[in-house]
Amino acid sequence: MSDDELREKEEKLLARLKRISELEEEIKKKEKSLKEKEKAKKQMLLRLSPSLWDEIAAWAEEDFRSINGQVEFLLTECVRRHKKDRL
Repeated sequence: MSDDELREKEEKLLARLKRISELEEEIKKKEKSLKEKEKAKKQMLLRLSPSLWDEIAAWAEEDFRSINGQVEFLLTECVRRHKKDRL
C-alpha cells in the first residue's frame, strides 16, 4: 500500500471519527434535554386496588414498560381518544 493510499485511508478514518464524536455530542444533548423534560413532569399520588395494580403490572410487562410508564401511556391514549371523539 502506498503512502498516498495510507494517507487517504487515514483521512477517511479521521473524518469518520469526527462524525462519531459529533453524533455522540448530539446524543448527549438530547439525553440532557430528555432528563430536563422528565424533571418537569408533574407527580401525583394514585391509589389502585390490588387487582387493578396486578392487571396493569402484567400489561406493562407485556409491553416492556414500567408500571408508571404503562399508566402514563394509558392516560395519554385516553386523552387522545377523548379529544378525537369531541371533534
